[in-house]
Parts: sequence; C-alpha cells; structure tokens
Amino acid sequence: MSSLLQPVVVHGFFVSIHLLFLIALAIFWIRAATKHAGSAKRITERRKSLFRGLLISTCAAVGVFYLSLCVLTFLWYKDGRRWQRDQAVALGDAALRAVTWLATAAYLTVGLRSPRFPLFLRIWWGLFLFVSCSSLVVDFVYLKKRAVLSIPAWVFDIGSAFTALIMTFAAFFGNTRDAEGVSNVEEPLLNGVSANAESVTGNISLFANAGFLSSLTFYWIGPLLAVGNRKILDLADVPQLEARDSINGVFPIFKSNLDSCSITGGTSTVTAFQLATALLLTTWQQVVVTAIYAIVYTFATYVGPYLIDFLVRYLNGDPLFAGAGYWLVAAFIAGKLLECLSQRHWFFRLQQAGFRTRAALVAVIYQKGLILSSRSKQSRSSGEVINLMSVDADRIGLFSWYMHDLWIVPLQVALALLILYANLGLASIASLVATVLVMLANVPLGKMQEKYQDKVMECKDTRMKATSEILRNMRILKLQGWEMRFLSKIIKLRENEESWLKKFVYTSAMTTFVFWGAPIFVAVITFGFCMLAGIPLSSGKVLSALATFRVLQEPIYNLPDTISMIVQTKVSLDRITSFLRLEELHSDISERLPSGTSEIAVEVVNGTFSWNHSSDSPTLNDLNFKVLRGMKVAVCGTVGSGKSSLLSSLLGEVPKISGSVRLCGTTAYVPQSAWIQSGKIQDNILFGREMDHEKYDKVLEACSLKKDLEILAFGDQTVIGERGINLSGGQKQRIQIARALYHDADIFLFDDPFSAVDAYTGTHLFKECLLGHLASKTVIYVTHQVEFLPSADLVLCMKDGRVVQAGKYYDMLKSGTEFRELVGAHKDALAALDSIELDSDAPDNNAQVGNTDTKIGLGSPSLGINSDTQNGKADETYSQKGQLVQEEQREKGRVGFWVYWKYVTMAYGGALVPLILLAQVLFQVLQIGSNYWMAWAAPVSEDEQPPVTGSMLIYVYVALAVGSSFCILMRAMLLVTAGYKTATILFNKLHNCIFRAPMSFFDSTPSGRILNRASTDQNAVDTDIPTRIGAVAFNFIQLVGIVAVMSQVAWQVFIVFIPVIATCLWYQVFLALLSHMDLILIRYYLGS
Repeated sequence: MSSLLQPVVVHGFFVSIHLLFLIALAIFWIRAATKHAGSAKRITERRKSLFRGLLISTCAAVGVFYLSLCVLTFLWYKDGRRWQRDQAVALGDAALRAVTWLATAAYLTVGLRSPRFPLFLRIWWGLFLFVSCSSLVVDFVYLKKRAVLSIPAWVFDIGSAFTALIMTFAAFFGNTRDAEGVSNVEEPLLNGVSANAESVTGNISLFANAGFLSSLTFYWIGPLLAVGNRKILDLADVPQLEARDSINGVFPIFKSNLDSCSITGGTSTVTAFQLATALLLTTWQQVVVTAIYAIVYTFATYVGPYLIDFLVRYLNGDPLFAGAGYWLVAAFIAGKLLECLSQRHWFFRLQQAGFRTRAALVAVIYQKGLILSSRSKQSRSSGEVINLMSVDADRIGLFSWYMHDLWIVPLQVALALLILYANLGLASIASLVATVLVMLANVPLGKMQEKYQDKVMECKDTRMKATSEILRNMRILKLQGWEMRFLSKIIKLRENEESWLKKFVYTSAMTTFVFWGAPIFVAVITFGFCMLAGIPLSSGKVLSALATFRVLQEPIYNLPDTISMIVQTKVSLDRITSFLRLEELHSDISERLPSGTSEIAVEVVNGTFSWNHSSDSPTLNDLNFKVLRGMKVAVCGTVGSGKSSLLSSLLGEVPKISGSVRLCGTTAYVPQSAWIQSGKIQDNILFGREMDHEKYDKVLEACSLKKDLEILAFGDQTVIGERGINLSGGQKQRIQIARALYHDADIFLFDDPFSAVDAYTGTHLFKECLLGHLASKTVIYVTHQVEFLPSADLVLCMKDGRVVQAGKYYDMLKSGTEFRELVGAHKDALAALDSIELDSDAPDNNAQVGNTDTKIGLGSPSLGINSDTQNGKADETYSQKGQLVQEEQREKGRVGFWVYWKYVTMAYGGALVPLILLAQVLFQVLQIGSNYWMAWAAPVSEDEQPPVTGSMLIYVYVALAVGSSFCILMRAMLLVTAGYKTATILFNKLHNCIFRAPMSFFDSTPSGRILNRASTDQNAVDTDIPTRIGAVAFNFIQLVGIVAVMSQVAWQVFIVFIPVIATCLWYQVFLALLSHMDLILIRYYLGS
C-alpha cells in the first residue's frame, strides 16, 4: 500500500489521466469543427455567460499556475543539481497539466458552440476534484508523517484542489441557468423582435438566473455595470425583476395576508398591528435570512478583537499550540471574509425586504384611493394621499434596516462584555456602566434631533406649498411684474426653515461627536477602573479591549436611532391604517351585468342619491328611467339641476339611499373638464391599449383631430405640456373624446362634451361621433345646446334633482311646460345676442374683423377652426425647434474636479476646509498615538515590569483621548457650518435663476422637475452632501494613517496595498462613467 502512495506513483497516475483527457478533448474538438464546417450560418457574436467566463479564467489561471511551477522547477535544477526520479516525474506532470488546462480554456473560448457544457467536460471536472482532494488527503495524512513532502508539493496539491472546487461549482451550478439565460437573451434577436445588441440585460432577471458563486460574490450585476460603462442606461437596459420581487408577485400575497389578519376580511377594520403582521408575513423569508446574516456578521465582527490577545502572545514567543500562527492567520482571514460577505448580503436582503414592503403599501393605498366614497374623498386631499405613498410608505420600508437592532444590539453588547470579561475581568462591569451612560446620553440628542427634523419638515411643507402655488400661476406673476415680490416671500419662508435647519445640523454634529467619542469614553472608564482595582494590563489585552471598544461603537449609536425609528414607523402605520379604514364606495350601488346579456343597457328604479348622507334633501330623488341598448339619451336642464350628478350616480360615485341601478356592459366616461395626461397625444388616446391603426385613424377622423395633428410638427407624437398648456380647450376635449371612442365600451356617458368647442366643431362631433361612430352604442349625453336634442331617442329634462319630463323632443314640446320654458329661454338668449350685434355702430371694428376672416357670432362655422388653427400655428412655430417638453438632460462621464472645488470653496471662500482637514489629521494622529501609547506602556505579559507607572499610563491616555475628542467636536462643528452656509447660498442662487427665467422656461419645464430641485435636491444639499464629501476626505486620511502605521511594523504590507488600491481606483473609474440616473436605475433594480 505504501508503494502505491509514493509521489512518483501519484504523479504518474495524474500524467496518464491528463493525457487521456487531452486526447479525448482533441477528438471532440475536431469532430465539432468538422460538423459545423459546412454550415451556412456563422455565429459572428457569442454572448458568454457569467459561469463560462469564470471557467475560462479559472482554466487559464490553472494552466499558467502549472506552467510557472514547471519553469521554476526546471530553473531550480538547471544549476547542476542532480535530477531525481520524483522531480522528473513531477516536472512532466506539471507540464502536461499546463498544456491540458490551457487547451481546455481555448476550447471553452473558441470551440464550444452550445450554451451547455458537454458531459465529458463535467465528468472530467468532477473527477479532477475527486483526485485532487484525495491527493491532498494523502499528503496530509500519510506523506507528512514520513517527511517526504516538500513545500512546492504542498502548493501544487492545494492549488489543484482549490481550483477544482471552483470549476466544479461553476460547471454544475451554472450549467442550467446559463443555458436558460443565453436562450432568453438570444431569442428576441433570432425572432427579429429587438435589434438593440447593447441591451443584453433588459429582458432577463440577472438575479433570478444567478448561480451560487455569482450570488455569493454579486457577480451577476456585472453585465449591467458593463452596459452602463459603455452607454447611458435606459429603462429597457435594466433587467427584469424576479416574479417574487415585482408588484404583481408581492401585492397578491400581501393582500391575502392582510385579509386573513383582518377580522372582517377587508381593510375597513384593519389596525396598525394587523397591518404590521401582514407585512411581516409577506416578507418573512427575507426576515429570517437577514436574521441569519446578522448573527453571522455579529460573531464574525468579534473574531478579530477576541484573537488579538492570542496573536500578541504568539508574536512575543508564547507557542500556544502547534501551528498556532497559521491557524490564527487563517482565523483572521476567515472572520473578515465572513464579516464582509454576511454584511453585504445582509444589507442587500434588507433592501429587498424594504422595497417589497414599500411596493405593497403603495399598491394598497392606491387601490384604496380608487374606491373611496365621496365623503372620504372630501376628508382627504390628494396631497395627503401622495404623502402616505411617498413619505409614510417609504419610512416603513426603511424600517427594514432597523428591524433586527432590538435583539442584535443586546447581543453585540453581550459579546463585547464577554470578551472584555475574559481579558479584564471585573472591569467589564465598568465598561457596561459606561456603555449604558453613553446610550442614555444619546436619548436627549435623539429627541432634539427628531423635534428639529419635524420642524424642518413642517417649514419645508409650507415653503413647497407656496412654491407650487407660485409656479402654477407664474404667468400671472410675470405679466404683473410680481415675481420678485413673491421671491422675497419664498426667501422669508426659507429663513424660517433655516433657523430650524441650523439647530438640526448642529445637533447632528453633537451626535457625531458622541458617536466617535463613545469608544474613547468607555476605554478611559474601563482602563481607569483597571488601575484602581489593580487589574494587570498586558499589551495583548489592551489591544483586544481597544478593538472591542471600536466594534462596540456601532450598537451604542444604533440603539437610540432604532427606538426613534420605531416611534416614527408606528406613527406611519397609524396614518396608513386610518386611511385604509375610510369609507369605501358600496358595491351594491349599481349592478353590472356582462355585455350582451340584456337588451336593457341602463335601468334606474326609484333611485334616490345624495352626496351628503346627513342632508335632509337628497341630491337626486325619485329617478325612474330605462335605456335600451343602442339608444341615444339626452339630459338637459338648468345649471345645478343634477345632470352631472345623474351620470355620477350611474358610475356608482354618488352614495345611494334607495332604489336600484343596473348597467349591462362596460362604460366610458367623458367629464366636462378635460383630463389630459402629460405625455404624447397618441399615448393619451391609446391609454395603455394596443395600437390598431385602422381603428385609430377612424377615431381621429371622427373627432376632427387630423387637421390639428397635421399642423403640429410631430403629429400625434407631440408631447403635451403640463396641464395641456400647448393645446386649446377644444383640442383637449376632443382628445379625451377620442380616448373614450378608442376604448370601444358598451355605454358612453358624455358630460356636456361640446361646451369647450365652437358650434361647427360641436356639430361635427355630434354627427360623426355620437350618430356615426357610436351609432350602435348606448350614449347618454348632457348638453345645454338645444339643437342636439331632436336627434335623441329619449330626452330627460331635470329640475331640482328630479326628472320632471321624459320622452321624445317634439312630444315634450307639446306636452310639458318645463321643457318648453327651457327651450324658449335658450331661443330668447340667442335673439338678444343677435340684436346686440345688429345694433352695434362700429364699421371700423367690423372691417377689422372681416379682414381676419373671422365672423364673430353665434353659430359661425369658422370660429372653432380659426381658434384651433391659430393655436396650432403657434404650436407649429415653436415645434420647428423641437418638442415643447424635452427629456431631462443627463451628463455623461465623470464629474469634473471643478464641480467639487466650486462646492467646497463656496462658503467663506473655502477658509473652513483647511481647518476641517487639520482637525481630522490631528484626530487621526492622536488616535494612533493613544493606541500606540497603551500598547507600548502596557507590559508584554503580566510577569514583566511595566515601563511606566499605572497613573502615568492613564493620565497620558486621558490627555490624548480628550485631545482627540476635542478635534472630533471641532471637525463636526466646522463641517456642518460650511455645509449649512453652502446650502443657503445654493438655495438663493437657484431661486434667483428660477424666478428670473423667461416664461418660455416654465412652459417647457414641468413644475414637478422644478419642485424636485427645490425639495429633494435641496434636502440633499442641506444634510447629505456635506456628510458624504467629508466622509471621503476623512476616510482617506484614516487610510493613510493606517498604512503608515502598518508600514512601520511590516513594510511588506505594500505588496498587498498597492495592487488593492490600484484595483479599487480602477473600479471607481469604471463606476464613475455611470451617470447619477444610471446609478439610481441600478439601485432600483438591486433594491427591488
């Protein structure tokens, strides 16, 4: 048995199997090349999957590794040393392995055409893993005991086993996913659906198709970053969400959980606790997974502080146990890797849970808003509903970051105290007391910060409300010359906001001081207690305690913040549940039957409706009428008689007191005031439906829109400005009529659609739309124009909420007085206007009107055409330059240095910047000095005599700690001062530019875009950007300090430091080419 395990036999066995595989690979490659040689189709571009790229890289790396070993072995024996049989066989083994793996890499790169890995390759990788691991076991168990194994042989076998493990995982775990992913990517190109070769990520879910290693290392996001590095990302480039992450996957689960948690099975009686329970049940998988990651991260964080004492003892000559140095180094590396990976995956899964929570809440709020009763709508404004979806839902989603802190923080504190107790004994009690004191010190600061934050938000809401009102009426302000006066009002509102903002940022500076000063305070108390209690200190215990204090910094800071976040989340839950408990539209208001099941399209029997239940007189009373399928019903009456309320009652919007309403088929509603969505004209008409060009052209013809579209430079692709500013009232009304016609409903409800158009256009719409396009449809239309009544099959005359007359037009003229009076009043008004026009004594005016080819008078057929045409000409004039509303511009490439320089030098000419950097440098020097002092002044072991007395040790450490704390305080105060001043200057410059801009700027820029600058972006300038820019400088100074200290102890650190820094810089340059919007899209995908 021992002869079979000799190195020459093992290497000979490997030579034979590698030679057999190389022959098999050559045969397979030649057969594949021959098979595809006559193919007319040639693949000019092949998308390589993530795992294939990993395998190619690994195979090439293994080949280079073996080739390097072969060259080194050859050079070693080149100097005249005697070749032995074992070395010669090992050299041949390494050479053959190098050729084999380089050939495998070449085959995967050039020869492999299938998206799946061949069976013989997977068998080979599995066999290689087995024999490599077996060889490693033989090395460790058998040959090591006989001292016949050299260091190169160890490297040889360990490298083989490690790379075999990577290749086996990539081959088996990535094979199926890669095949699916590649087919999904290539299918649209093969079918000719998409020709955009750049968008390789937009039609698949990278995360869902990622394998084990790809998910572990986040390698699956690489293709998206690569596309963003090549070009500006569009929404089509962002990969699809996994089904469980999309709103279609999340909301049904959440709704089911919410119904099961609620007593009545709906949202009308839901409580905050039930809503929170439903959210927890919806995201329970993420909660459990993040809890596991949090535990792993917590334990991995304390590996370093716990082992520092052992490492110091080992370096000072204490052997501890056999191979202690290697095991300690391996433990440090494994602990840091676990800490890094668990933290990244923890945060990623927390974001995923938060976005699922937010998506579910926004969906349920939106769904509730669609079915609110009229009384509920009166109690809640649209702004309040938007706040629920944007602020409260987002705050509950952000709570996912804090949901584990309630039990993680005590666990972190407990582990820290255990480590301190193991090193310092009873001094850990002093550490506990100091920790509790620091946490209590955070409580009043947290309350003050929360109070100031609320005040800032209140002032910001007031300012934004005024800004929104001003932007909405900017045209009037410009015409009156009042813009500067209203700018001063905005500045005053901002000054009130700044007073609270100043208090908030300075309180944040104090919180930063407590955060950085907490480890110093706890360390001073702990070491002082050790001196008083006579607890001996050694350098290893001191360094372990200092590292523990630094780790303890995070839970000390997090607990008060977590408590504050719980309170805010509870408030948001209460606000959302109070909205969900609002009264809904009753489902029994109207009965809807499927299309074609009845000849009666609309029927109302003894209907009584009221907008206000508490009112004694209902809005509509004693309604009784029946509309057959295909009938045209006109509703007329004086102003306030209940015509619009009649249509609303058919839609189920008016609460029903008694009676019954029955509709057969689908309905389309055209309100009296046109509702136009910001976007293209075509999108407003289609409104989410598929394009049917024949049907679309008929609708445009019926609504008399073709001439208008011919005038516009971009036709139906013209972007409609905010509130339809580049369309006339008649054009907007005709677009919404076209939208109703295109949806091809069974019942059409028109609320006075002809009031916004001239008589000629109104007549055309009535004939072409109601009598032509909708000839077979049921139409109920409200109108004040008597000329449209004779064509109706049924006329309803209303007065005081009642139908006082119903029938044919001419029959009602003969039989009823109410209807006759209404028609007579209309004719008298027309006669009075005609007499005024005839008695007018102004020939010059008439001549002027005649020159413009516009005859002003009732019933003039040219009025509407001229008004719409004039509007169209204006649109055409500007459309030659482009669309009115342009896409928001996005800068390409990296942000220039001058942008940062201009920002940091804006406040006080940049005078505070050197002081801030000096404070940070002094803090870093004092921190390093205090740690060095404690490590030097403490003896190596308890048996040795300390170089200084205990009192001197503590006095110097306290002095250094106080100095570093003072530097932190000055740094925080100066930073928030500079940031606050810069935010004030930028706000004033921004609003001066906005209010001095010409009116064309407001016509072409949506107010939402301006409001985003004044709210979201300004908020980032107020609080976020100063902190981030400061963090970059501070981290750089800290990194330089750490490297400087490490290089004094071991200069070899530069061997690792230089390539790592180069890699990080390359990666930052790679990401810097992505614009801010690209990073938002990526963050959206990562979070969703």
